[in-house]
Amino acid sequence: MISYIGKRIVAIIPIVLFAILITFALIQLSPVDPAEAYLTAAHIHPTEELLAEKRHEFGLDQPLFVQYFRTVLNIVQLDFGTSYYTNESVWEDVKARMPATIQLAVSSVAFAILVSIPLGFVSAIYRNSLIDYMSRLLSFAGASIPQFWLGYLLMFFFAVKLDLLPVEGRESLLHLVLPMLTLSFALIAIYTRLLRASVLEQLQESYVLYAKTRGIKPKVIMGKHVLKIAISPVITGLGMNLGKLLTGTIIVEQVFSWPGVGRYFVEAIFNRDIPVIQCYVFLAACLFIVCNLIVDLLQLYMDPRISLKGRADH
Repeated sequence: MISYIGKRIVAIIPIVLFAILITFALIQLSPVDPAEAYLTAAHIHPTEELLAEKRHEFGLDQPLFVQYFRTVLNIVQLDFGTSYYTNESVWEDVKARMPATIQLAVSSVAFAILVSIPLGFVSAIYRNSLIDYMSRLLSFAGASIPQFWLGYLLMFFFAVKLDLLPVEGRESLLHLVLPMLTLSFALIAIYTRLLRASVLEQLQESYVLYAKTRGIKPKVIMGKHVLKIAISPVITGLGMNLGKLLTGTIIVEQVFSWPGVGRYFVEAIFNRDIPVIQCYVFLAACLFIVCNLIVDLLQLYMDPRISLKGRADH
């Protein structure tokens, strides 16, 4: 198991280097001149002399492989440069906004798990019952309703009509409720559908029949065996969606004026703040990699046969 974990961690290094390469290539292929973007953000008229001076300062007049090597060194040291718009360290700006995004993403995932696992499990056990039909309807609605529309809908009912919840900022936990519900609604639909299908598949397996013939109580069979195996696809989806949420809360943060990284990224796009965009793309890649690694380790803990399978393949 230790060797499997070591191999998975070592495999991250080339993936991270490739992510840096993609980020660097996107910046190079962009029609926006970083020197011109910097001067524009500083409200300075970009003359040829100033552009040449800034290109030399940013190292843009050097060969591409030198620029890439310098970019790798800077990113390894978490040095993403200075924001063109705020004139502050990009990494410091991101660190200041990351707690808000993490709070929103983690609370949304936690709420989705608390709702979807019991709902998906019960709807599979009582197949074609009223609760099953309701959960399937919820799944269809969550998969089809756009997040921005749902956010405005919740805002209209709970803030405008009922005056129960605030809609902007992050002053208290009440400010978290509406954006959390907006993000978690789609996750509830996904996890409920995944768990229901997985439980129904496991109920057809022979080990369930053998357990029943041995006289094991149905509660033990469902809770200790079926649920433990059936929850594996949900864990996989959780890893993918957690990385997506940490970097993909852009729409919800804009709708509810949530002071997170996603809103900071949107502002950077409008301001052509290239260092911020580069930092965001790199962090998005790293978060997906780390979340998938955590999911692999969780699945390895739940099913040690994974490491044995990987060893047999080699």
